[in-house]
Amino acid sequence: MNAIIVSTLLGVIMMFCSWGVKSQNAQKNIALIGLLCLIIANLAQSNGWYEFNYDTKGMLLFSHFGLYSNTLLFALTFIYVWINGEEISKLSNAAADFYSLIFFILCGVSVLTSFDNLLMLFIGIEILSIPLYILTGADKKSMISNEAALKYFLMGSFSTGILLLGITFIYGANGTFHMTSTVIKLSTGIAHEQYLLSAGLILLFAAMNFKVSAAPFHFWTPDVYDGAPTVFTSFMATIAKAAGFLAFINVFSTQYKSLTTSWTLLLTFVILSTLLVGNIIAVFQRSVKRMLSYSSIAQAGFMLFALYGKSDIAIEGILIFAVVYSIATMGIFAVLVKMKENSFEAFNGLAKTEPLLAFATTVFLFSLAGIPLTGGFFAKYYMLAALLKAGAGLWLVIVAVVFAAISIYYYFKIIQAMYFTAGEPAIHLVSKNYQYQLLALAILLLVLGIFPNLLLNYLYF
Repeated sequence: MNAIIVSTLLGVIMMFCSWGVKSQNAQKNIALIGLLCLIIANLAQSNGWYEFNYDTKGMLLFSHFGLYSNTLLFALTFIYVWINGEEISKLSNAAADFYSLIFFILCGVSVLTSFDNLLMLFIGIEILSIPLYILTGADKKSMISNEAALKYFLMGSFSTGILLLGITFIYGANGTFHMTSTVIKLSTGIAHEQYLLSAGLILLFAAMNFKVSAAPFHFWTPDVYDGAPTVFTSFMATIAKAAGFLAFINVFSTQYKSLTTSWTLLLTFVILSTLLVGNIIAVFQRSVKRMLSYSSIAQAGFMLFALYGKSDIAIEGILIFAVVYSIATMGIFAVLVKMKENSFEAFNGLAKTEPLLAFATTVFLFSLAGIPLTGGFFAKYYMLAALLKAGAGLWLVIVAVVFAAISIYYYFKIIQAMYFTAGEPAIHLVSKNYQYQLLALAILLLVLGIFPNLLLNYLYF
């Protein structure tokens, strides 16, 4: 409850800052201070120091996992604003309005990590999504940005209708919006078949797949990510997507048994489709930004492995994956925003002119590809281990490894351009301070690649 209340108040405060505080740098600093306050407020609740006591009427359930997830996502948002504050300021004279929307999104994140009622799931998704529609169209002078915002809004509204229809069916089957456990027959150990409940869960599954850009509900992602301002694409592809996955797991970790054997077939189809579409189409992209859009779809395929069955390693894996994927993606988009164009040729010869920037970019790409000694390696390892523990089959692990190997090809195209292709990079002037910030992110990925338990030590605290 602390995070929901504080994030809402901070969003309102930032709205007033756009009127009362004219300095863009001061607005950024206020946002960073607000994020620190949000982290402290969330830690206060998770550690029992102080909590706003309100009766949630069974609508919200504040578990240690949910509160810890909040802390990690708020910390990632702090890193995002710390690195991208200058670029956010370039989009508008009132950057505080964008920070306000980010705080409202974090309110939605807090709901999605703590809901215990399907109505709160709907409210959390809408609180998260509506500000994202606005951020997508933040570049008002760009027709591409406006088109992306319209597509995102229309597709998002359509998926929300599917979500509500699924919730309605589930209510019709259970008579409640609460997250009730599946009824199991004692004689057979198999769930009671309720066709209305199964239909509702399938619709809910389809809507959630849209929110996390999993195939075959991914079609909006490349156009929206490519059309949105690069600095906000970074946020959409990381913190917002991670929150969607946490909500996904919260729903289906208890409800998947209601679909009996069809759950495995359904989930396997979605995962294979996501890995296939994301990786294969990314190979043929000529734009780095569009390639990263398809890459985010492929990464979603790996994160879906956590849905095969509820286990400690799946919970640990989704947290590690969300954090290291977010850091690496924010890093590579922070480099891309400094490029004059989105083509691979723009990176030609970058290692000679900006060796520090090229090194950081290489670490980010290594992590996304899952190369050892980076955080991305353990992220994918935990996901595959969770898959094996759930008994999904060794063949699916082999398929996932093959697609991971394919991803190395298109990630390494950028590395090849930086180190092995002659030419002048198409890049704006990058300050040393900005390069040091990106280097700090790269070092953090390497540290998490060597000591992944740094993220897990507090999960069971």
